Amino acid sequence: MVYTGDADGRCEIFTWDRSTGTGRQVTDRPHGTLLCAIDADEAVWWFDEDRGGSGRWRTQPFDGGPDRPALTGVPYGRPAGLALGASGTVAVGIRSPEGFGVHLGRPGGAGATVLRTTDSATLCDLAPDGRLLAVSGPAHSARAVTLLAPDGTTVAVLSGTVERTWALGFAPAPAPTPARGPLPVPGRALLLVMRERAGRYHLGTWAPGRGLELLPWCSFATETTARWYPGPGGPRVLLRQDRHGRSRLFTADLDRRELTPVPTPEGSILDAAPAADGDVHVIWTDAVNVPRALSLSGAPLPGQSRWRLPRFGHRQDLWTPGPDGPVHTFVTTPADRSAPHPLVFLVHGGPADHDRDAYDPMVQALVGSGCAVARTNYRGSTGYGPRWRAAYSEGVGHTQVADLVRARADLLERGIGREGAVGLCGTSWGGYLTLLAMGTRPDLWDVGVAVKPLADCVTAFRHSTPALQALDTALFGGTPDEVPDAYAHASPSTYAAAIRSPLLVVAARRDAKCPPEQVEAYLAVLRAGGVAHELMWLDSGHDGYDGADHLAVIRRSLRFLGRGLPAAPVPAEPSPHAERR
Repeated sequence: MVYTGDADGRCEIFTWDRSTGTGRQVTDRPHGTLLCAIDADEAVWWFDEDRGGSGRWRTQPFDGGPDRPALTGVPYGRPAGLALGASGTVAVGIRSPEGFGVHLGRPGGAGATVLRTTDSATLCDLAPDGRLLAVSGPAHSARAVTLLAPDGTTVAVLSGTVERTWALGFAPAPAPTPARGPLPVPGRALLLVMRERAGRYHLGTWAPGRGLELLPWCSFATETTARWYPGPGGPRVLLRQDRHGRSRLFTADLDRRELTPVPTPEGSILDAAPAADGDVHVIWTDAVNVPRALSLSGAPLPGQSRWRLPRFGHRQDLWTPGPDGPVHTFVTTPADRSAPHPLVFLVHGGPADHDRDAYDPMVQALVGSGCAVARTNYRGSTGYGPRWRAAYSEGVGHTQVADLVRARADLLERGIGREGAVGLCGTSWGGYLTLLAMGTRPDLWDVGVAVKPLADCVTAFRHSTPALQALDTALFGGTPDEVPDAYAHASPSTYAAAIRSPLLVVAARRDAKCPPEQVEAYLAVLRAGGVAHELMWLDSGHDGYDGADHLAVIRRSLRFLGRGLPAAPVPAEPSPHAERR
């Protein structure tokens, strides 16, 4: 197997041989490497990207050797899907300035262009025999899933305009047994599909000539994803459900129409992969345990952390009444101090994401400094069902700020937080909500940290990727030219001059998701309004694979929050040898 692991604070690619229990590091690059795969010939694939996120796929033999281009003739761009067929054919999705393209070929050979479009799209999968490709568009769009032949001919299209729809992958090559029910037969692809219907998420299958068939016995109230089990036997699927900030696993036997829970520890499963022998490998974490690889059979897996980190706080779940249902907040309080505490809201990104019962070093650092930490799954978050995710009754951004305001009032009324010592800290969309809340309700927040935020909605749209432009168009009901008032109403820059509390803005020069141009536009409003603020620029992209950047942001944020929250100790400036110790 191959995996992404830690190499002195950077993400890099490693191999692991289960039979010998040995592994090796494949990549070693100054700014890290994240994406990897392994094909049927056991060649390691990794995406060789620059600091801005663009690059090309390369391959290397499993046991080592020279790198080589995975497919020649593929344009330089951002990764948008990789599919490895059992027949040796591979497909690569790439986003370049010219648009999105799918390129098909054999490793080391030339990549033939199958599809080129300016629409928002991602390569989902390639059928095992290489005769069919699945391309995903926005789940709500008329081309939510497009099935293509290798020559680029459209075979079928699944629309999501009435019911949101997305593809999850083709079934692996079938075992040599007679087909029953939905089991694929040689030459017939079977695609796993999820469709949102009547407030639930329904698993289904699509096959040529048969179309889409939903499985009425396999539906869920909250967001769920699925993966096929490889290897022989009947058609089985592993499902992972996100529910109220925690995870659940199920196995679905499509032949017997049985759904069976898979026992797992309470917490969050960040990823889960079924193995050919029936085992399941997961990345598991909870609020006090760092993420680690586990095998449900107990088999050893690579990448185990040797860190034993201190546990500073007590955790609890709180539910605050709201207009569309109760708002769920994970609260962590210092174990060695009495309430009320200085309170920091760590605001999650997305918006289609949620805070989890998962380890967060920022939570532990803040609680260890004497602060209570609240992580609120406001309306629009995943994990609470499609109605909660689509609840924007008070407007984009303002709905989420309203939930933060309600949770703040509840935590103060319960005596957990203290008036005059409440801060906000968020990244990406969480940074956006931090700026919006600081501007629209300046009397409620005493300090704010916005990391790589969406800060000016119109400028962000102009400089954003097609995928994010499609997201904004759906979220706001049009483009900035079509609905300018909606963008202005939701934009933090509209309210920036009203901010009265200390504000730290952290931005990245190579950020494609929250581009630097829109941060500059926001900063111009702050300066024009005479709003005091601090600024930190990073020479990285939106995510970044180098831990040094993340550590620098955490340190700067902790010091800034400490100065803005009364009675919260200010972390000392670290010594040059702190990491070594």
